Amino acid sequence: MSIDLKLLVWSAALTFLQVVIAAGLANMQVGLPALAGNREGLPALTGMAGRAKRAHANMLESLVLFAVLVLVAHVAGRANATTALGAQLFFWGRVAYLGLYLAGIPWVRTGAWAVSILGLVLIFLQLL
Repeated sequence: MSIDLKLLVWSAALTFLQVVIAAGLANMQVGLPALAGNREGLPALTGMAGRAKRAHANMLESLVLFAVLVLVAHVAGRANATTALGAQLFFWGRVAYLGLYLAGIPWVRTGAWAVSILGLVLIFLQLL
């Protein structure tokens, strides 16, 4: 399996980890009965719980793009060292993004996000 595809799988695992973290922190903040209900009138999550929820939502948005690019590159036979680098930048940028967002570090977090976007751009450019 190519590094691109391996990192796609690891990115899915990272996304799953993020939902577990977000659910756990939400549970600590509002309690299981509120989360197990229909969630109408659920108070806004704040602090780390809110950041975890937003980080997970952002990952879901990015994961779709990453998956499409990696899979098209693979099927089209365009996967190469540059797509591998792009996949690495995406994955490790997203790992850093999660840690920085949970810690509440704003500007460096944006830099980590930009690294992951650069990874997407590198893969995209190989498909032109």
